[in-house]
Amino acid sequence: MAEINEIIARFNGWLAEAEKGEPNDATAMSLATVDGDGMPNVRMVLLKAVDAQGFVFYTNLESAKGTELQGAGKAALCFHWKSLRRQVRVQGAIEVVNDGEADEYFASRAKDSQIGAWASQQSRPLPDRFALEKAVAVYAAKYALSTVPRPAYWSGFRLIPQRFEFWQDKPFRLHDREVYLPDGDSWRTEKLFP
Repeated sequence: MAEINEIIARFNGWLAEAEKGEPNDATAMSLATVDGDGMPNVRMVLLKAVDAQGFVFYTNLESAKGTELQGAGKAALCFHWKSLRRQVRVQGAIEVVNDGEADEYFASRAKDSQIGAWASQQSRPLPDRFALEKAVAVYAAKYALSTVPRPAYWSGFRLIPQRFEFWQDKPFRLHDREVYLPDGDSWRTEKLFP
């Protein structure tokens, strides 16, 4: 049996090792969702926070991922650190972060990224590149001398873990796979065949 803080500490240990050795962003994770027709959808996003409450990332609530997350209320994440030959998969329920948390993270972003959140109608058809560049120019001028507020349609999601799998590459494809599943107030562990 394990406690959630132990599992998160294990994840954070692997993430810290990845941050030292991965050639690209160690916080990159694939996010799998399902649309209203049951069609799976996957893309890369960046982890912005993790603790015993879950894994947090940010996006446009009106984007494909935003609407799919709100519609299904669950998702899956996969971290793959090729240089370490490790992978962590997490499945769970989804909730929108509170406004204070979203505001705090939005305020920490570079101003150009804040303006990009206003300018992009994420996942919707783009007539041409000029339409995006024009929208960026409009919002850059609007907020040139002021703080950029967080758009109401931009926030974060928290994946609340309901299953973890830690995978470690081993010779001859005899990999280590360990799963954590909720069991009352604790988590039970299982080893899986590779």
